[in-house]
Amino acid sequence: MLVIAWKSIIFALEISSMSSDTPKQIPAVTASKEMPHEQQHKAHRTGWIRAAVLGANDGIVSTASLIVGVAAAQSTQANIVLAGTAGLVAGAISMASGEYVSVKSQQDTEKADLKIESDSLEKNWAAEQDELAQIYRKRGLEKDLADEVARQLMKHDALAAHARDDIGLTEELSARPLQAAATSAGTFAAGAIIPLLMAMISPMEMILWFVPLLAFVLLGLLGGLAALAGGASAWRGALRVCIWGSVAMGLTAAVGSLFELFMPGGG
Repeated sequence: MLVIAWKSIIFALEISSMSSDTPKQIPAVTASKEMPHEQQHKAHRTGWIRAAVLGANDGIVSTASLIVGVAAAQSTQANIVLAGTAGLVAGAISMASGEYVSVKSQQDTEKADLKIESDSLEKNWAAEQDELAQIYRKRGLEKDLADEVARQLMKHDALAAHARDDIGLTEELSARPLQAAATSAGTFAAGAIIPLLMAMISPMEMILWFVPLLAFVLLGLLGGLAALAGGASAWRGALRVCIWGSVAMGLTAAVGSLFELFMPGGG
């Protein structure tokens, strides 16, 4: 189920990235039909992979930890489910708003940088062309070739050339606040709902066993799938999230147990 959901998220987000509110001055580089082969790079996925992994991981870890902590305090099953549900709703909204604000700030900075470059091109065309040529010379081109490359790129699309090679902005890696917010909220809810359902259907005495075990399995799958989507090692990705998730659940269970010890019957 988690694998199907993850693949659906990948497809939906790659489609939505084609129509985001990204600055339109940064054109994407497309492959020519005459190229002998195409390389499947992963860089264009980094924006939504980060938001998706953060959202789903936080949904699983925070909700499972919340359930484990309340259960360790010997609370009733109804209160455990109530706490988990409240954590799901509050967490999804918090993730969406926080992700939107942070990524929107990044996008505002990108737009401001593009405005600075645009103004400079209007006032100092020759100086901007020389600046671009110097960048290419530092990368290994001979002076005459660097000057010619800078001249032709400036003639084709001066702002795009400076955005890419001067300040490092590209269409693939640019900020997409709405996409990041929707991804974080959706994946948080998707991650949180599974341990919450487990808490609903498990016998009361088994919640402290079933929920952490399920969360551990889900975190391993999530970490592995996220690493594969980004072209990294699945085992390392799985190990990272499992370790930190286990620490979070263990500490929260300890807090719940201490609460029951010093305030018995408080749950």
